[in-house]
Amino acid sequence: MLAKIMGFVLLGIVRLLTGAQARWYGCPPKAEQRIYFANHQSHADLVLIWAALPAELRSITRPIAAKDYWATSRFKKWLTSAVFNAIYVDRSRTKDAQGVESDPLEPLVDALESGDSIILFPEGTRGHAPEPQPFKAGLFNLATQFPQVVLVPTWIHNVQRVMPKGEVIPVPVLCSVTFGTPMQVEPGEERRAFLDRARNNVIALREI
Repeated sequence: MLAKIMGFVLLGIVRLLTGAQARWYGCPPKAEQRIYFANHQSHADLVLIWAALPAELRSITRPIAAKDYWATSRFKKWLTSAVFNAIYVDRSRTKDAQGVESDPLEPLVDALESGDSIILFPEGTRGHAPEPQPFKAGLFNLATQFPQVVLVPTWIHNVQRVMPKGEVIPVPVLCSVTFGTPMQVEPGEERRAFLDRARNNVIALREI
């Protein structure tokens, strides 16, 4: 109950500060299994996409959250797990007692196998340039492992200005999330060619 109340409060705050405008340019909001992949410039990115989705999609869509940031305090961990139902990802590979290296994609694979949709940031880390950094291999690996899941390029506009670097108080700035035309891995398409095409599809939404 507390998580649901916090969700409503947070949704109101985010929409008040940013507008959280959703622009469905290339596809309608639809309750089907999807991977939304977006540019990444702020810790607030996952919150803005979450707020932009209709309620029926929020309930089946799980954002990816960096464990080294979002699980560093009890409040942030509760917020991301109880309110956003986020998937924690370790950005650095670790080894178990037997020396077996962990797979950062494993929790994402588990979520997709369970039928969830996910919000993914293929750059891996936040960027500060006008355009996204080169996409890492995770999106390609998931797309080939789950070809039935719809891949939706997504552009987040202005969210980095809501919480400028070094500031602790959010600044009201109109933000938007543009959802583009779904894509898929083409037969015989190489990994880098797909990742470059996916990145270009995200960048193209900036001008819409």
